[in-house]
Formats: sequence, structure tokens, C-alpha cells
Amino acid sequence: MAPKIAGYLRAHGSADPEDVTGEVFLQVVRALPSFSGGARDFRAWTFTIAHRRLVDDLRRRRRRPAGAAPPEVVERAAGAGGDVEADAHAQIEHAAVRAAIDELPPAQRAVVLLRIIGDLTVEEIARVLEKRPGAVKALQRRGLRRLKGAYPFDGRER
Repeated sequence: MAPKIAGYLRAHGSADPEDVTGEVFLQVVRALPSFSGGARDFRAWTFTIAHRRLVDDLRRRRRRPAGAAPPEVVERAAGAGGDVEADAHAQIEHAAVRAAIDELPPAQRAVVLLRIIGDLTVEEIARVLEKRPGAVKALQRRGLRRLKGAYPFDGRER
């Protein structure tokens, strides 16, 4: 589950998604005695904690902007090597998808990422984001429509 949490945080632009993921699971361990429910409830509960930590992280960054290189630059430099053509295609693909997601309004981005990365239901997302299920459905529809317009899928392998 940690890679999904880190992916959710990374897609939202967390400055240090691995560090925030660590904070999320530290909070999960601390609050575990108060948790009750099944596996899906646990996943939704964990993403609720992740979303709250993300909001805290983004607020903290707005107050004190950092001058370090963006994590994507460090990741690219660390992952150099291998098949250059395949790596270039993958980077272009990744950049296009990332740009399309970054263009989504924050509420749409949160809903789409929680559905795709978190594999949460509409009802679970509504609890995480403290919204009505109808609002979540509308945000999902608009977000997916916007992504389709920015990054049309034509059914062919890329």
C-alpha cells in the first residue's frame, strides 16, 4: 500500500512523497488501536490520513518555499541508463500524463487519483475528501473528460 500512497502524494506535487508517506504510516501505527473495519475500510482510512498529511505538506510549502531541485529532476538523474530510446519515449509519455493531471483543478485531481491510484469507491472518496458522493461523481466525470481532452486515448500502443 505504501507505493500507492507515495504515488498519490507524488502526483499531487508533494515535495518529498517518501517522507510524507513515512509520516502517514507513522500516524496509521499510532491510531491503529482506534481503527475498526475491513481491508477496504483500512485503505480508505489510510488515504484519508494521506490526504490530510498532503494538505499539511502543501500549506507548509506555501509558507516556506524551498529552493531545492524538483524531485522529478533528481529521479531522472538517478534513473539514467538502459535503452535510451525506450527511456525517452517513457519520459515523454510520463511528462504528458503528468502535465494533464497537473492541469486538473485540485478537487478533480484528488478524486481521479484516489479512484485510479487508491482504487477507492465513490463513497470512500467522499469520506476521504469530506464531500457528498454526488459531488465526487461529478468531479470524477469532469476530471476524466478534461483528461481525455488533454490526452486523448486512441486505443493504439504508444
